[in-house]
Amino acid sequence: MNSTTFWLAMALVLLIEGFMPFVSPATWRRTFLQILQLDDGQLRFFGLCSLLLGVLLIWWLV
Repeated sequence: MNSTTFWLAMALVLLIEGFMPFVSPATWRRTFLQILQLDDGQLRFFGLCSLLLGVLLIWWLV
């Protein structure tokens, strides 16, 4: 992986992360408040699922 690919991936993350607050800030705020209500175990579960999905996608694409 070269630096261009890395920065392209980072730009894509920022694009995806910024989409919802730009399009619907009220919905994003409500969703974020609901996420804050989750306990540590639930957050860890969703974090683990995200990590595993990311690893599987990278493995599949590379």
